[in-house]
Amino acid sequence: MKYTFLFIKNILIFFLIIYSAHGQEKKKYTVRTIAFYNVENLFDITNDTLTRDDDRTPSGKDNWTLDRYNTKIENITKVLSKIGSKTTNTSPDIIGLCEIENLQVLQDLVNHPNLKNKNYGIIHFNSPDERGIDVALLYKKEAFIPDSFNSHRLLLFNEEGYRDYTRDQLVVSGLLDSDKIHFIVNHWPSRSGGEARSRPNRLEAAKLNKHIIDSISKNEINPKIISMGDLNDDPTDPSLKKILRTNGKKKKLEDGSLYNPMEKLYKKGIGTLAYRDKWNLFDQFFMTKSVTNSVSSDGYTFWKTGVYNPPYLLNQNGKYKGYPYRTYAGGSYAGGYSDHFPVYMYLIKK
Repeated sequence: MKYTFLFIKNILIFFLIIYSAHGQEKKKYTVRTIAFYNVENLFDITNDTLTRDDDRTPSGKDNWTLDRYNTKIENITKVLSKIGSKTTNTSPDIIGLCEIENLQVLQDLVNHPNLKNKNYGIIHFNSPDERGIDVALLYKKEAFIPDSFNSHRLLLFNEEGYRDYTRDQLVVSGLLDSDKIHFIVNHWPSRSGGEARSRPNRLEAAKLNKHIIDSISKNEINPKIISMGDLNDDPTDPSLKKILRTNGKKKKLEDGSLYNPMEKLYKKGIGTLAYRDKWNLFDQFFMTKSVTNSVSSDGYTFWKTGVYNPPYLLNQNGKYKGYPYRTYAGGSYAGGYSDHFPVYMYLIKK
Protein backbone atom coordinates (compact mmCIF):
# COMPACT_ATOMS: atom_id res chain seq x y z
CA MET A 1 0.00 0.00 0.00
CA LYS A 2 2.84 2.35 0.90
CA TYR A 3 4.59 1.74 -2.42
CA THR A 4 1.34 2.16 -4.34
CA PHE A 5 0.78 5.54 -2.68
CA LEU A 6 4.33 6.67 -3.48
CA PHE A 7 3.93 5.55 -7.08
CA ILE A 8 0.69 7.50 -7.53
CA LYS A 9 2.23 10.53 -5.78
CA ASN A 10 5.22 10.50 -8.14
CA ILE A 11 2.97 10.20 -11.18
CA LEU A 12 0.96 13.24 -10.04
CA ILE A 13 4.13 15.25 -9.41
CA PHE A 14 5.42 14.30 -12.88
CA PHE A 15 2.26 15.48 -14.63
CA LEU A 16 2.20 18.66 -12.52
CA ILE A 17 5.73 19.48 -13.63
CA ILE A 18 4.83 18.82 -17.28
CA TYR A 19 1.69 20.98 -16.98
CA SER A 20 3.59 23.81 -15.30
CA ALA A 21 6.35 23.73 -17.90
CA HIS A 22 3.78 23.83 -20.68
CA GLY A 23 1.89 26.70 -19.05
CA GLN A 24 5.05 28.75 -18.67
CA GLU A 25 6.27 28.11 -22.22
CA LYS A 26 6.84 31.41 -23.98
CA LYS A 27 4.89 32.05 -27.16
CA LYS A 28 7.13 32.30 -30.20
CA TYR A 29 6.55 34.81 -33.00
CA THR A 30 7.99 35.69 -36.36
CA VAL A 31 8.54 39.44 -36.72
CA ARG A 32 9.10 41.20 -40.03
CA THR A 33 10.14 44.86 -40.31
CA ILE A 34 8.73 47.18 -42.97
CA ALA A 35 10.57 50.50 -43.35
CA PHE A 36 10.26 53.67 -45.38
CA TYR A 37 12.94 56.33 -45.85
CA ASN A 38 13.04 59.60 -47.80
CA VAL A 39 16.79 59.66 -48.44
CA GLU A 40 16.98 63.34 -49.52
CA ASN A 41 18.16 63.65 -53.10
CA LEU A 42 20.25 60.53 -53.57
CA PHE A 43 21.74 61.40 -56.96
CA ASP A 44 24.75 59.93 -58.70
CA ILE A 45 27.38 62.38 -59.99
CA THR A 46 26.56 62.00 -63.71
CA ASN A 47 24.62 64.76 -65.45
CA ASP A 48 21.38 63.43 -66.95
CA THR A 49 20.46 65.72 -69.84
CA LEU A 50 16.79 64.72 -69.58
CA THR A 51 16.27 65.87 -65.98
CA ARG A 52 17.05 68.83 -63.74
CA ASP A 53 19.91 67.19 -61.85
CA ASP A 54 22.56 69.77 -62.76
CA ASP A 55 23.05 70.94 -59.16
CA ARG A 56 23.99 67.41 -58.06
CA THR A 57 27.05 67.08 -60.28
CA PRO A 58 30.74 67.86 -59.58
CA SER A 59 30.49 71.12 -61.52
CA GLY A 60 27.03 72.00 -60.21
CA LYS A 61 25.95 74.36 -57.44
CA ASP A 62 26.18 71.62 -54.79
CA ASN A 63 29.66 70.50 -55.87
CA TRP A 64 28.41 66.91 -55.73
CA THR A 65 31.67 64.95 -55.92
CA LEU A 66 32.33 61.22 -55.88
CA ASP A 67 33.59 61.47 -52.28
CA ARG A 68 30.36 63.14 -51.18
CA TYR A 69 28.31 60.58 -53.06
CA ASN A 70 30.18 57.70 -51.43
CA THR A 71 29.68 59.29 -48.00
CA LYS A 72 25.95 59.53 -48.72
CA ILE A 73 25.80 55.85 -49.71
CA GLU A 74 27.71 54.91 -46.54
CA ASN A 75 25.36 57.00 -44.38
CA ILE A 76 22.10 55.72 -45.89
CA THR A 77 23.15 52.06 -45.78
CA LYS A 78 24.20 52.48 -42.16
CA VAL A 79 20.69 53.70 -41.31
CA LEU A 80 18.94 50.99 -43.33
CA SER A 81 21.03 48.26 -41.70
CA LYS A 82 19.93 49.35 -38.21
CA ILE A 83 16.21 50.07 -38.53
CA GLY A 84 14.32 47.58 -36.38
CA SER A 85 17.47 45.67 -35.46
CA LYS A 86 16.94 46.01 -31.70
CA THR A 87 13.85 43.82 -32.06
CA THR A 88 14.79 41.51 -34.94
CA ASN A 89 18.62 41.58 -34.83
CA THR A 90 18.65 42.33 -38.53
CA SER A 91 17.74 44.97 -41.12
CA PRO A 92 14.21 45.48 -42.51
CA ASP A 93 12.67 42.84 -44.75
CA ILE A 94 10.87 45.42 -46.91
CA ILE A 95 12.16 48.95 -47.53
CA GLY A 96 10.31 51.69 -49.42
CA LEU A 97 12.51 54.55 -50.65
CA CYS A 98 11.94 57.92 -52.25
CA GLU A 99 14.16 60.67 -53.69
CA ILE A 100 16.43 58.18 -55.44
CA GLU A 101 17.63 59.14 -58.92
CA ASN A 102 17.90 55.84 -60.76
CA LEU A 103 18.61 52.11 -60.67
CA GLN A 104 22.35 52.68 -60.33
CA VAL A 105 22.12 54.38 -56.94
CA LEU A 106 19.88 51.54 -55.72
CA GLN A 107 22.47 49.00 -56.85
CA ASP A 108 25.16 50.97 -55.04
CA LEU A 109 23.04 50.81 -51.88
CA VAL A 110 22.35 47.08 -51.88
CA ASN A 111 25.95 46.22 -52.87
CA HIS A 112 27.51 48.32 -50.13
CA PRO A 113 29.21 46.27 -47.36
CA ASN A 114 26.58 47.47 -44.85
CA LEU A 115 23.84 45.69 -46.82
CA LYS A 116 25.45 43.28 -49.28
CA ASN A 117 25.03 40.16 -47.12
CA LYS A 118 21.30 40.90 -46.69
CA ASN A 119 20.66 39.88 -50.32
CA TYR A 120 18.18 42.61 -51.24
CA GLY A 121 16.25 42.63 -54.48
CA ILE A 122 15.25 45.89 -56.21
CA ILE A 123 11.98 46.96 -57.81
CA HIS A 124 12.13 50.33 -59.55
CA PHE A 125 10.58 52.23 -62.44
CA ASN A 126 11.68 55.57 -63.88
CA SER A 127 9.17 58.31 -63.05
CA PRO A 128 8.55 61.40 -65.20
CA ASP A 129 9.45 63.71 -62.29
CA GLU A 130 11.21 66.83 -63.56
CA ARG A 131 14.09 66.47 -61.09
CA GLY A 132 14.46 62.80 -62.01
CA ILE A 133 13.67 61.40 -58.56
CA ASP A 134 11.82 58.13 -58.18
CA VAL A 135 10.37 55.73 -55.61
CA ALA A 136 11.57 52.14 -55.19
CA LEU A 137 11.19 49.01 -53.09
CA LEU A 138 13.96 46.85 -51.67
CA TYR A 139 13.12 43.38 -50.38
CA LYS A 140 15.00 40.52 -48.79
CA LYS A 141 14.88 37.64 -51.22
CA GLU A 142 14.74 35.10 -48.41
CA ALA A 143 11.58 36.70 -46.97
CA PHE A 144 9.57 38.10 -49.87
CA ILE A 145 8.78 36.74 -53.32
CA PRO A 146 7.23 39.41 -55.61
CA ASP A 147 4.76 38.08 -58.15
CA SER A 148 3.62 41.36 -59.73
CA PHE A 149 4.73 44.98 -59.77
CA ASN A 150 3.73 48.04 -61.73
CA SER A 151 3.93 51.79 -61.72
CA HIS A 152 0.84 54.04 -61.65
CA ARG A 153 1.16 57.49 -63.20
CA LEU A 154 -0.26 60.54 -61.42
CA LEU A 155 -1.55 63.00 -64.02
CA LEU A 156 -1.48 66.59 -62.81
CA PHE A 157 -1.96 69.89 -64.64
CA ASN A 158 -1.07 73.41 -63.51
CA GLU A 159 -3.28 76.49 -63.68
CA GLU A 160 -2.22 77.15 -67.27
CA GLY A 161 -3.26 73.64 -68.28
CA TYR A 162 0.27 72.33 -68.72
CA ARG A 163 1.33 68.94 -67.41
CA ASP A 164 2.93 68.98 -63.95
CA TYR A 165 5.29 66.00 -63.89
CA THR A 166 5.65 64.16 -60.59
CA ARG A 167 6.41 60.73 -59.11
CA ASP A 168 4.55 57.54 -59.96
CA GLN A 169 3.03 55.31 -57.28
CA LEU A 170 4.72 51.90 -57.15
CA VAL A 171 2.65 48.79 -56.42
CA VAL A 172 4.38 45.53 -55.51
CA SER A 173 2.48 42.35 -54.66
CA GLY A 174 3.92 39.08 -53.46
CA LEU A 175 4.36 36.50 -50.73
CA LEU A 176 5.87 37.41 -47.40
CA ASP A 177 6.56 33.95 -45.97
CA SER A 178 3.57 32.58 -47.91
CA ASP A 179 1.31 35.48 -46.80
CA LYS A 180 0.02 37.52 -49.77
CA ILE A 181 0.65 41.24 -49.18
CA HIS A 182 0.44 44.28 -51.48
CA PHE A 183 2.81 47.22 -50.91
CA ILE A 184 2.33 50.72 -52.34
CA VAL A 185 5.25 53.17 -52.28
CA ASN A 186 4.42 56.89 -52.52
CA HIS A 187 6.04 60.28 -52.79
CA TRP A 188 3.20 62.73 -53.13
CA PRO A 189 3.54 66.28 -54.57
CA SER A 190 5.34 68.78 -52.38
CA ARG A 191 4.01 71.87 -50.63
CA SER A 192 5.91 74.16 -52.96
CA GLY A 193 3.97 77.41 -53.31
CA GLY A 194 2.26 76.88 -49.96
CA GLU A 195 0.19 74.14 -48.33
CA ALA A 196 -3.22 75.46 -49.45
CA ARG A 197 -2.20 76.22 -53.03
CA SER A 198 -0.55 72.82 -53.51
CA ARG A 199 -3.23 70.83 -51.64
CA PRO A 200 -5.23 69.85 -54.77
CA ASN A 201 -2.22 67.93 -56.08
CA ARG A 202 -2.04 65.79 -52.93
CA LEU A 203 -5.79 65.23 -53.03
CA GLU A 204 -5.30 63.84 -56.54
CA ALA A 205 -2.47 61.64 -55.25
CA ALA A 206 -4.76 60.33 -52.52
CA LYS A 207 -7.48 59.60 -55.11
CA LEU A 208 -5.00 57.59 -57.18
CA ASN A 209 -3.95 55.67 -54.07
CA LYS A 210 -7.58 54.94 -53.21
CA HIS A 211 -8.23 53.80 -56.78
CA ILE A 212 -5.32 51.35 -56.52
CA ILE A 213 -6.56 49.99 -53.19
CA ASP A 214 -10.15 49.69 -54.46
CA SER A 215 -8.98 47.87 -57.60
CA ILE A 216 -7.03 45.31 -55.59
CA SER A 217 -9.98 44.87 -53.24
CA LYS A 218 -12.34 44.11 -56.13
CA ASN A 219 -10.15 41.24 -57.30
CA GLU A 220 -9.25 39.77 -53.91
CA ILE A 221 -11.26 39.08 -50.75
CA ASN A 222 -9.95 41.04 -47.74
CA PRO A 223 -6.54 41.80 -49.25
CA LYS A 224 -3.65 42.85 -47.06
CA ILE A 225 -2.52 46.21 -48.44
CA ILE A 226 0.13 48.43 -46.86
CA SER A 227 0.67 51.89 -48.34
CA MET A 228 3.76 53.84 -47.29
CA GLY A 229 5.58 56.97 -48.26
CA ASP A 230 6.37 60.64 -47.93
CA LEU A 231 2.89 62.09 -48.39
CA ASN A 232 3.83 65.73 -47.80
CA ASP A 233 0.71 65.77 -45.62
CA ASP A 234 0.15 64.97 -41.96
CA PRO A 235 -2.14 62.13 -40.77
CA THR A 236 -4.99 64.56 -40.04
CA ASP A 237 -4.98 66.35 -43.41
CA PRO A 238 -7.91 66.06 -45.88
CA SER A 239 -6.03 63.82 -48.32
CA LEU A 240 -5.95 61.09 -45.69
CA LYS A 241 -9.03 61.73 -43.57
CA LYS A 242 -11.49 62.64 -46.34
CA ILE A 243 -10.23 60.90 -49.48
CA LEU A 244 -8.67 57.73 -48.06
CA ARG A 245 -10.86 57.68 -44.92
CA THR A 246 -8.00 56.80 -42.57
CA ASN A 247 -8.56 56.28 -38.87
CA GLY A 248 -6.03 56.16 -36.05
CA LYS A 249 -8.13 53.77 -33.95
CA LYS A 250 -8.43 50.14 -35.01
CA LYS A 251 -11.71 49.64 -33.14
CA LYS A 252 -13.38 52.45 -35.13
CA LEU A 253 -12.54 51.12 -38.58
CA GLU A 254 -15.53 50.91 -40.90
CA ASP A 255 -15.92 49.07 -44.19
CA GLY A 256 -13.66 50.69 -46.72
CA SER A 257 -11.72 52.77 -44.19
CA LEU A 258 -7.99 52.37 -43.59
CA TYR A 259 -5.95 52.14 -40.41
CA ASN A 260 -3.27 54.80 -39.93
CA PRO A 261 -1.13 54.05 -36.84
CA MET A 262 0.87 57.25 -37.44
CA GLU A 263 -2.08 59.40 -36.40
CA LYS A 264 -1.54 58.55 -32.73
CA LEU A 265 2.17 59.44 -33.00
CA TYR A 266 1.39 62.74 -34.69
CA LYS A 267 -1.05 63.74 -31.95
CA LYS A 268 1.74 63.12 -29.43
CA GLY A 269 3.92 65.65 -31.24
CA ILE A 270 6.18 63.10 -32.95
CA GLY A 271 7.40 63.99 -36.44
CA THR A 272 9.79 62.96 -39.20
CA LEU A 273 10.86 66.40 -40.40
CA ALA A 274 10.95 69.91 -38.96
CA TYR A 275 10.39 73.32 -40.53
CA ARG A 276 10.51 76.59 -38.61
CA ASP A 277 10.33 74.78 -35.27
CA LYS A 278 7.23 72.82 -36.30
CA TRP A 279 7.29 69.05 -36.63
CA ASN A 280 5.43 67.30 -39.41
CA LEU A 281 4.82 63.59 -39.81
CA PHE A 282 4.76 63.30 -43.59
CA ASP A 283 6.29 59.81 -43.66
CA GLN A 284 3.54 57.33 -42.94
CA PHE A 285 2.03 53.86 -43.20
CA PHE A 286 -1.65 53.12 -43.61
CA MET A 287 -3.29 49.77 -44.29
CA THR A 288 -6.44 47.79 -44.90
CA LYS A 289 -8.36 46.38 -41.95
CA SER A 290 -7.21 42.83 -42.76
CA VAL A 291 -3.66 43.76 -41.71
CA THR A 292 -4.92 44.61 -38.22
CA ASN A 293 -6.53 41.20 -37.51
CA SER A 294 -5.81 39.40 -34.24
CA VAL A 295 -2.37 37.79 -33.97
CA SER A 296 -4.19 34.48 -33.50
CA SER A 297 -5.37 34.60 -37.13
CA ASP A 298 -3.46 33.15 -40.05
CA GLY A 299 -0.59 35.13 -41.52
CA TYR A 300 0.95 38.42 -40.50
CA THR A 301 -0.79 41.15 -38.55
CA PHE A 302 0.21 44.68 -37.58
CA TRP A 303 2.07 44.96 -34.27
CA LYS A 304 3.42 48.49 -33.85
CA THR A 305 5.09 51.38 -35.62
CA GLY A 306 7.63 54.09 -34.85
CA VAL A 307 9.97 56.81 -36.07
CA TYR A 308 13.64 55.81 -36.18
CA ASN A 309 15.51 58.80 -34.78
CA PRO A 310 18.64 57.74 -32.82
CA PRO A 311 21.05 60.51 -31.72
CA TYR A 312 23.36 60.11 -34.71
CA LEU A 313 20.51 61.17 -37.03
CA LEU A 314 20.04 64.46 -35.15
CA ASN A 315 21.91 67.74 -35.29
CA GLN A 316 23.71 67.91 -31.97
CA ASN A 317 24.16 71.67 -31.74
CA GLY A 318 23.55 75.00 -33.42
CA LYS A 319 20.41 76.63 -34.75
CA TYR A 320 18.94 73.32 -35.89
CA LYS A 321 19.77 71.25 -32.82
CA GLY A 322 17.42 68.27 -32.63
CA TYR A 323 16.44 68.52 -36.31
CA PRO A 324 17.32 65.73 -38.76
CA TYR A 325 21.02 65.79 -39.63
CA ARG A 326 20.78 66.37 -43.37
CA THR A 327 23.19 66.24 -46.31
CA TYR A 328 22.90 69.96 -47.14
CA ALA A 329 21.75 72.70 -44.78
CA GLY A 330 21.37 76.38 -45.62
CA GLY A 331 22.92 75.79 -49.02
CA SER A 332 26.11 74.32 -47.55
CA TYR A 333 27.30 70.72 -47.42
CA ALA A 334 26.74 69.26 -43.95
CA GLY A 335 27.64 65.63 -44.61
CA GLY A 336 24.64 64.18 -42.80
CA TYR A 337 21.96 61.67 -43.69
CA SER A 338 18.59 63.13 -44.72
CA ASP A 339 16.13 65.89 -43.91
CA HIS A 340 13.64 63.16 -42.92
CA PHE A 341 13.72 60.46 -40.27
CA PRO A 342 12.81 56.98 -41.49
CA VAL A 343 9.70 55.21 -40.20
CA TYR A 344 9.13 51.53 -39.55
CA MET A 345 6.41 49.09 -38.62
CA TYR A 346 6.43 45.48 -37.44
CA LEU A 347 4.33 42.63 -38.76
CA ILE A 348 4.00 39.65 -36.45
CA LYS A 349 2.64 36.09 -36.55
CA LYS A 350 2.84 33.01 -34.35
